Amino acid sequence: MSGDKDEGETALPCVLITSCEPGFKEEELVRQILGASSLPEPTKKEDVVVWYPWTINNKYYTANVSLCVVPSPFNMNSEVAQSTQAFIVYFDSKSKDGLTAVTPWVALVEELAPEVLILVCDHVCENGVTRQEAQQWCLAHAFELVELNPEELPDEDDDFPESTGVKRIIQALNANVWSSVEMKDEHNQGFGLMSSLVASRHNNPRSIGETQCQSSSAEENTDGQKTGSCQNSTEEVDPIVDPMTDMDIQELANLTAGDADVDNFERLFTKLKEMKDKASSLPHEQRKVHAEKVAKAFWMAIGGDQDEIDGLSSGEES
Repeated sequence: MSGDKDEGETALPCVLITSCEPGFKEEELVRQILGASSLPEPTKKEDVVVWYPWTINNKYYTANVSLCVVPSPFNMNSEVAQSTQAFIVYFDSKSKDGLTAVTPWVALVEELAPEVLILVCDHVCENGVTRQEAQQWCLAHAFELVELNPEELPDEDDDFPESTGVKRIIQALNANVWSSVEMKDEHNQGFGLMSSLVASRHNNPRSIGETQCQSSSAEENTDGQKTGSCQNSTEEVDPIVDPMTDMDIQELANLTAGDADVDNFERLFTKLKEMKDKASSLPHEQRKVHAEKVAKAFWMAIGGDQDEIDGLSSGEES
């Protein structure tokens, strides 16, 4: 099925899906995301570039998007470039130079700047691309690593288990705020904020020291002196006892309680990302407590009922 858009028609936002492993076809990932036994009829096809329809329908919103298969950067066209809001690339983790094959996409993706960036493989491999190598690459390029069939599953005792595989990909895509979004009435105010809280994408990664440095530079104590210094901030930060946590949560509460203007929302999203990046550097138990504090502060700030979250405690009062 093919055809040009009607004049004046705006292209749907798209999830650009590609594979750098010849043995893995992009359509297989499309099928898994759709949860279908077979692929639907494409809405459009131009040479090797194919658009498949997907309607995201969750409790907060609906959004029509396209899952767009683009085999290589050389197959990119202007329509895909202008509508890409998420990028998913599959690579061969069994090969030592598996990540090298992704390199041709990096400059192009930096130019497109999609909100969601996901690096996918079957599973990291000690004889190929190791977990450390994959994570370092993701940190350097602001991607999130997703293993379709991880050898190490999340700890069953973790109060905040991480999703894996296609489920995680779908979760990340649901957490994006698409340009085609249509909010459901009962969630019209809160979704944009909550989606940023639950999304675990790793765009704009920062070190914990850098985050504290930026936060501290904006605050002054009662004597008019700065509360922090940017000198050697990474070495000076104690990841277990983080004095900025309560300040961060208070700022979050102030932002969510403020007027819902564009500037306020943008600052809120930035703050939530900062807090998540900071939490990812904490030890397991401290990370759970931090996540719990943030969730409670956010819930109360948007008018949630205290009774509904009283039972959500890991043993440390917030």
